[in-house]
Amino acid sequence: MKPFLYTLFFLSTFGLHAQNSIIYSDVAQDLLENIIDKKPYSKKVQILSKSTLKDLVTELQTDNQKIAFWVNIYNAFIQISLTENPKEYENRSAFFGKKRVEIAGEILSFDDIEHGILRKSRMKISLGYLRKWFRQKWERKLRIDNDIDWRIHFALNCGAKSCPPIAIYDAKNLDKQFDFMTTTYLKEQTSYNQDTKTANAVALFSWFRGDFGGLCGAKKILFEYKITPEKPKNIDFKSYDWTLSLGNFKTLPSF
Repeated sequence: MKPFLYTLFFLSTFGLHAQNSIIYSDVAQDLLENIIDKKPYSKKVQILSKSTLKDLVTELQTDNQKIAFWVNIYNAFIQISLTENPKEYENRSAFFGKKRVEIAGEILSFDDIEHGILRKSRMKISLGYLRKWFRQKWERKLRIDNDIDWRIHFALNCGAKSCPPIAIYDAKNLDKQFDFMTTTYLKEQTSYNQDTKTANAVALFSWFRGDFGGLCGAKKILFEYKITPEKPKNIDFKSYDWTLSLGNFKTLPSF
């Protein structure tokens, strides 16, 4: 009888452990991969909806883990939401502000993810310079710890034609992946007038200029990432094309 009880105890303990061993970063990657491959993804959404604040705080220890996870979540649910109801994009302010992503025991908006978690509680309309006064518990627990990684702006896809393409990110290779996507996107979006030393660049540099270290920081980035042959003296901004454009995916090289 005792061996049977020991076996039963072992199996029940193992089963309980298995139930609690979900790696949510992997689920987020799988969700986005299924969307890209046009495979069913509802089970992944369901798993994420049952996650708790404690689950994610325990798993996402570093900023790279947090950033890779939340960028994948953001990009995945943008595709889901706009595929299901593209008319929502006619009122973009309402679209980004609507609570829709069920995760960590909360229902979050895209603004919550971008400005609360990834931009460390920045106000949406402040050019990146002002922090929010009131920050909820989940935001304080889940947001990045260090300074904003400005490269997120070249990884987040908001569904518009001018948005950066979507890739699947992982914490281990995030720096190389972000540098690759930043360089690729900026090369596509930037032109340079050698005579006037003026860069014509993406409007994201203007909208979130505080994240980039001001306009001087944006000019420095263009030069350091070899987008322009020298540090521009002037920088102009292209009009952003908000035409709805889904399915803009890009495969990252192996690093």
